[in-house]
Amino acid sequence: MPKLRLSLLSAAVAASLPLAVNAAPDLDSLTASQAAADICAGKYTSEALVGAALARARARADLNAFVTLDEAGALKAAKAADAARKGGKTCKPLDGVPVVIKDNIEVAGLPASAGTPALKGFVPKADAPVAAKLRAAGAIVLGKTNMHELAFGISGYNTAFKSGDKAGVRNAYDASKIAGGSSSGSGAAIGARIALAGLGTDTGGSVRIPCALNGCASLRPSVGRYAQQGIAPISHTRDTAGPMGVAMADVALLDRAIAGGGAIKPAALKKLRVGVTAATLANLDADTKAAFEAAVAKMKAAGVTVVEVDMPKLMELNGAVGFPLALYEAYDDMVKYLKASGAGKTIADVAKEISSPDVKGTYDGLVIPRKLPGPNNTVVDARPAYDAAMKTGRPALQKLYKETFAKHKLDALAFPTVPKVAIDSNPDSSSVPNFISYIQNTDPGSNAGIPGLQIPLALGAASKLPVGLELDGPAGSDRKLIAIGLALEEVFGRLPAPKR
Repeated sequence: MPKLRLSLLSAAVAASLPLAVNAAPDLDSLTASQAAADICAGKYTSEALVGAALARARARADLNAFVTLDEAGALKAAKAADAARKGGKTCKPLDGVPVVIKDNIEVAGLPASAGTPALKGFVPKADAPVAAKLRAAGAIVLGKTNMHELAFGISGYNTAFKSGDKAGVRNAYDASKIAGGSSSGSGAAIGARIALAGLGTDTGGSVRIPCALNGCASLRPSVGRYAQQGIAPISHTRDTAGPMGVAMADVALLDRAIAGGGAIKPAALKKLRVGVTAATLANLDADTKAAFEAAVAKMKAAGVTVVEVDMPKLMELNGAVGFPLALYEAYDDMVKYLKASGAGKTIADVAKEISSPDVKGTYDGLVIPRKLPGPNNTVVDARPAYDAAMKTGRPALQKLYKETFAKHKLDALAFPTVPKVAIDSNPDSSSVPNFISYIQNTDPGSNAGIPGLQIPLALGAASKLPVGLELDGPAGSDRKLIAIGLALEEVFGRLPAPKR
């Protein structure tokens, strides 16, 4: 048969097939919310979307984004979802959409390593509540994502798990750079458009920092908004799971699946008052400074009232709270978790097998002996500082935020999520100075327990790497923050997918 006739016949056959068979989902332009709508409308199948996501995950093994890529399980679940819809079942909010889940969040039947060797064989029998909520909404778990070991870091340079040639979770836009942490793999996978949404956890910035560096959106909810059971902890006072997505609509969709509530509409920008404080504008690199200043100008042009506010001693108050809470609670909370989880390991077992030198030093030198860094390279007992933080330091920090929001009638505070774009990925990226630098702006709100929303802002003029803007709001204002984020995303525009 002549080639032309064969090609015409092929085209005719293809045109007669159902659209779901003929369509190929474009991961670079897709969002999770759009994918859910497309699958429900029959534009393509969940199996097709999951297959495309798995193919990209294999192609981007250099990112070290996954500890476990559940190819067989994800495809099986996708086929089951397709069959259920074909049988007439009503579409669920996330029906057939592949998501990723950080490896410190338990998912039944998949290992939950928390990024550390001692737990790589721990396979939970039940989903953590946050994971169960997403699966009940129809989400397909693509796999468990890599992370800064035991969630103790901002670089994602984990020496224990890799699928590529080099260690460390890598940046979606430049694999020589860090992905951020500690929800590193979720940020990299979403930034690289392997998955369109997922879950991370956040103690001092861990869903916001990776999304700032990888160009995705994320929410650190008010503490207590999401259930914390089934998640390897650092600090019960500060920890929370958080949704991450390609776009703000995906964050809104995941938050509704987990916390409930109706659809959220974009906020009316001309009615908004947003505060900016000098304390969060220190130590910015040129790309971040320029992108943030341009964002403020765009907000003003869109009708947002931007107010300069003074927050005296913000960083000083935060300094008296952050490390004492995290380092002191980490011991008791991990002991409690290991016992309840059935992992079959003690905290001593976990500490013994820690792979990453920075985390090993933190655990052996501070967490296990219940110490804090002291003057002149000394350590001091953590309990007095912890008691002071809980009794006076944290309440004072919360009071400062509450009074600032009230005095200036603010809907939110805006600032660069992190002071600089992603740095080179290597052992030095996990240094203490880098850690302190990257949590500069995310840590204070974490310690106050208020919600924080990361919005992709721009690609840096010189670096071509993502820059993020964060909005912090009063405690419990999560849905309003999301509404503001939905509106501002229209003002800022969405980031292009990484070049291939």
